[in-house]
Amino acid sequence: MPGTTAPPRALVVDDAAENRMLVSALLIQQGFTVAQAADGEDAVQQAKASPPDLIVLDIGLPDIDGVEVCRRVRDFSDAHVLMLTAQDTELDKVVGFEAGADDYVTKPFSVAELIARINAIFRRQARMVTHSDEIFTIGTWQINARKHTMSRGRTSKRLTFYELEVLKLLRERADETVSRDELLEKVWGIQASPTSRTVDNFIVKLRRKLEEDQKNPRHILTVYGLGYKLVP
Repeated sequence: MPGTTAPPRALVVDDAAENRMLVSALLIQQGFTVAQAADGEDAVQQAKASPPDLIVLDIGLPDIDGVEVCRRVRDFSDAHVLMLTAQDTELDKVVGFEAGADDYVTKPFSVAELIARINAIFRRQARMVTHSDEIFTIGTWQINARKHTMSRGRTSKRLTFYELEVLKLLRERADETVSRDELLEKVWGIQASPTSRTVDNFIVKLRRKLEEDQKNPRHILTVYGLGYKLVP
């Protein structure tokens, strides 16, 4: 778990009280302080009022679904999001990842699997924080991998985990074409499918933040039929 002085905070979102209590009890055993929400609107409001480090989020909620909750939370929070779902199709995962989820657990799940997935999320964060190449430049932007930020003068923007990982992989292969399939597999750990728009959607988000003219990008270039190329 994250090595902070204060206990990490978790928000458990599920309309089934027994599921909320089970997951909450497991997280408390792992050292989290835990809040609960039974619907999506309450979850979004709680995440704003008391920012959590982790959100365990059921997809099937009675008002707005978990994917929409994740999208809304991503507008103001970098909390890790672990989704709970009764489905286990690649399309479900792709939609969740596009919304900003970090990982999935399919119901019914074992205690060991849930804890392992949570630990894996925070291990990924730890590896990123200790990455030796913490700061690099793309155009006029300075990317700080430790802080998840891109800055230029007095302007600073947040980067999500996946946005940063896409940039890092493209930078490692600067001036080379990286296929969508490779990005999907290495960054998200899932196999490509004909319906997957995950990579394209994240490239759009990165261009909004990075490029002066999104329609005529200078740094993240599309190599039609193949993938993307970064020109630092």
